[in-house]
Amino acid sequence: MSNIAQRIRNELKENIDEKTRNSFQRFFKEKVKCYGVKTITVGKIGKKYWNEIKGKNKKEIFKLCEELLRSDYTEEASIVSFWGMNFKDFIESGDLTVFEKWIKKYVNNWAKCDGFCNHAVGDLIAKYPDSVEELKKWAKSDNRWLKRASSVTLIIPARKGEFLKEAFEISDILLVDADDMVQKGYGWLLKEESRKHQKEVFEYVMENKHKMPRTALRYAIELMPEELRKKAMEK
Repeated sequence: MSNIAQRIRNELKENIDEKTRNSFQRFFKEKVKCYGVKTITVGKIGKKYWNEIKGKNKKEIFKLCEELLRSDYTEEASIVSFWGMNFKDFIESGDLTVFEKWIKKYVNNWAKCDGFCNHAVGDLIAKYPDSVEELKKWAKSDNRWLKRASSVTLIIPARKGEFLKEAFEISDILLVDADDMVQKGYGWLLKEESRKHQKEVFEYVMENKHKMPRTALRYAIELMPEELRKKAMEK
């Protein structure tokens, strides 16, 4: 499988785009490590190699994922996130421990966090709903990306109106966090819940708006009608 990792790296290097590399850093506050490959190209490479490895056992696939994550290159992490969209057929509830370890060790920017958590971790929670209790523990972590992960993991289920109670509970834990990455994470979660539960999310915002950082508040109300947004923003 190490041979596959090297082939992936060689292919990424062959597809470096100078314009992409030069503009990459502007999307991040943190210093990021990148090749400079266009997102669409990274996706094609990910799909190509997934077709090659998808018949392997889970242990081998996870080992290869960790090898890519260890490099710290954002594009290699993106390939892991792409593969994570296909984990739902074989993931088990206990794999959440593995995912937590990866987030702690290898996630160091919002793209790595969101790409992996929206799908791989989110699919695990959707498949094993009782595992959502672990996200509340993540929300109390000292690790900023684990805290963000606790909310962005639920983004896709939230679009369907699922896990509203847990979304509020996680938001309660993160409510006054000073980290803007955490604020944007739970604000985004509330925004997605508002698609199906506008009334409940608006009431939550109004109840907490004097404590909630403005960054989180703006995210939470983004999809609401103008009159509700104005009311929520009133001091």
